[in-house]
Order: sequence, then structure tokens, then C-alpha cells
Amino acid sequence: MEFHIDLASQAVNLDQVGQALRAIDPAALVDLALDGRTLRVAAGLAAPELRGLLQAAGLSLEPGQVLQTPSVCCGGCGG
Repeated sequence: MEFHIDLASQAVNLDQVGQALRAIDPAALVDLALDGRTLRVAAGLAAPELRGLLQAAGLSLEPGQVLQTPSVCCGGCGG
């Protein structure tokens, strides 16, 4: 699943979030969009699980801040 998380004005430690994500999903990816306020996550988690993980990593998030994006998978790689 791919997610966009609106951080508003919160600072984020990408290394800390990445470690927490990869402890659950070793293939997880995380980065910060160029706008500096959107955290992008690709991980095998549902939105409530991701929100809980990010809160445990120190972010203050409301449910509406974690948005699942539509899949862009074409199925071509078999993954």
C-alpha cells in the first residue's frame, strides 16, 4: 500500500521512521516529498497500523492525515 501523510508543520526523523517500518515490513520505503510536509510511505500495512506505528515514532497524527493512494501497480513485474 502507498500512503501520503500530511505532516503539517511537524518535523520527522526519516531514519527513525524507516527503521520502525522495516522492522515490520523489510521492503518498506519512506521519503519526504519536495513540499517538505508530505511523508510518502510504501509498506504492507493498513492505514490504522501505519498511523499507530508513526505515532509510536513520535508523530502526532489524526486519522485524516494518513491517506492511502490508489495503486499504480500494473502487475507486470509479478510483485
